[in-house]
Amino acid sequence: MVLLAKWIVILFGCFLISAGFLMLFYPSKARAIIGKAGSTNFINYAEITIRMIPAAALVIYADFSKYPEVFSVLGWFIIATSLVLYVIPRKIHHAYAVYCAALLKPNLIRLTSPFSILFGSFIIFCVV
Repeated sequence: MVLLAKWIVILFGCFLISAGFLMLFYPSKARAIIGKAGSTNFINYAEITIRMIPAAALVIYADFSKYPEVFSVLGWFIIATSLVLYVIPRKIHHAYAVYCAALLKPNLIRLTSPFSILFGSFIIFCVV
């Protein structure tokens, strides 16, 4: 179980790095993806459920990572916010996603991309 959690956390770090590069090179595409959050029942519940997988892996692997407190708090935070999103009506979730996508202009998305890349790298560093 711990080995599986380790690889899920590594894949999560790779996902964050990939998302950062998407934000850097294709900010309009990243913006469109943000705006689709909660747009259909399938997207809404798939998004929430899928994000709980790396969250659980962070909690499971926390004691073996370089920063166990960070992993544990981050994992539990993602789990808690996912549970909140399960009970918030999908239309409210989608309206908020559309609102955020409108605020995030392509240059701002591009400007924040290094944070995703660095955070993904940090996650991998803590495991390897």
